[in-house]
Amino acid sequence: MDVVAGLLDGPRARGAFLLRSHLRAPWAMRIEDEAPLTIVPVLRGSAWVGPGGGEQGVHVGEGDVVLFRGPEHYVVADSPATAPQVVVGPASDMCRAVDGGPSPMTVLGVRSWGNDPDGETVIVTGTYPLDGEVGRRILRVLPQRVVLRRGDVDGALVAMLAREVVHDLPGQEAVLDRLLDLLLIACLRTWLSRPGAPGWYRADADPVVGAALRLVHHDPARAWTVDALAREVGLSRAAFSRRFTELVGEPPMTYLTGWRLDLAADLLLQDGATLASVARAVGYGTPFALSAAFKRVRGMSPAEHRERARAA
Repeated sequence: MDVVAGLLDGPRARGAFLLRSHLRAPWAMRIEDEAPLTIVPVLRGSAWVGPGGGEQGVHVGEGDVVLFRGPEHYVVADSPATAPQVVVGPASDMCRAVDGGPSPMTVLGVRSWGNDPDGETVIVTGTYPLDGEVGRRILRVLPQRVVLRRGDVDGALVAMLAREVVHDLPGQEAVLDRLLDLLLIACLRTWLSRPGAPGWYRADADPVVGAALRLVHHDPARAWTVDALAREVGLSRAAFSRRFTELVGEPPMTYLTGWRLDLAADLLLQDGATLASVARAVGYGTPFALSAAFKRVRGMSPAEHRERARAA
């Protein structure tokens, strides 16, 4: 498994929220659902997206795709001059008019809503749950908003999601989840290929550091040391450590610890997982060693991590 595959393997939608919106100007929505990640492809027309107040926003058009990283709120509107008319919150408070009156947005069909079925703008919104800590490793490096222009992402994926989102067939939820996965990964690969991508992405192309990262990702339980990794890739300890740190942005053992603990955070939430079994799977000799490392790096014990995840 290469490093990119390992890091992209985390995002897997399960019952993701998807909605197709048909909108006629003037319209504006303030999004306060605080979802970890949201994908918004523009199918027709145009929109303005920003933090609200008409500042630091950007116009997007047909074929563009926007990623929003939560939990920050944002505004999607026909124009920065249009004040929000509705607030979209969590599932328990999905949509309400800003002034307290009737919402101008109504249900128009299966996973469809808006203020006009023939509106000039049509967008799809996919809210991504991103439960896994490995998925959050990518989420942590994303800016609050990523705009991908038409042609940056395969339009066939967007078109297929747009068609399927309004169907209600057997197995439809699974189909939509997988399509959302594919679109997200396509968007992330495009963004990661741009200047300023995280060090671990650039390092994957390096014949030495990329090989070391693949070793760590493929076998995190092995008793890796800097010396062992250096021998595997054919460099001296000092040369390997220097090259790894320059390309990835952190020393080899720091990266290894973070990767192991992200994996452990995922495994701890699986049914039947014990602290001992997780410790063995990620390379810690004893449950105590894993617990100590988990608390030192993440600021909570494995038990507290489980409790918080289940409460959420």
